[in-house]
Amino acid sequence: MKNNKLLLDDIRDIEMVISYKKDPEYSQGEWDLVKNYSEFVDYILTNGLPQLISFDHDLADEHYTPSEYWDDYDLSKEYQDGKSYREKTGNDCAKWLVEYCLDNKHPLPKCLVHSMNPVGADYIKKTLSDYYNTVTQL
Repeated sequence: MKNNKLLLDDIRDIEMVISYKKDPEYSQGEWDLVKNYSEFVDYILTNGLPQLISFDHDLADEHYTPSEYWDDYDLSKEYQDGKSYREKTGNDCAKWLVEYCLDNKHPLPKCLVHSMNPVGADYIKKTLSDYYNTVTQL
C-alpha cells in the first residue's frame, strides 16, 4: 500500500473539500485527484492502493439530483433509485475497489466519504461496510 491519498471528485479539489469537511485528515499530506471511474481504476492499477481514499458519489452531470429533492432524503432516494446511469458513480468505484481488494487479498485502504449527496454517500458507506462484513465471514 502506497503512502499517498486519493481524492475521487469530478468538480472539487482538496482545498474545496477541506473548506466544508472539518476533518483534519483532509488537511494532512499530499493528495492525488481522479475525476471518474476510469481514472480511479487506472490510478490504482498503475500506482497500487493508496493509504487513504475519499469518495464523491456524483461524478457526472447525470448523477446530480434536482434541487427540489434536496430537503427530503426519502424523495431523493426514491428519485435516485429510479435512475439508470450511463456514467459510473463513486459507488461503482467503491464496488470495484472492494472486488479488487477481495480478489487480490489486499486489505481495504482507509476510506472517507466527502460526497454532498447524502443518499449517494450512504450507498458508498454501505458498499464499504459490506466489504468488512464479507472479510469477517471468510
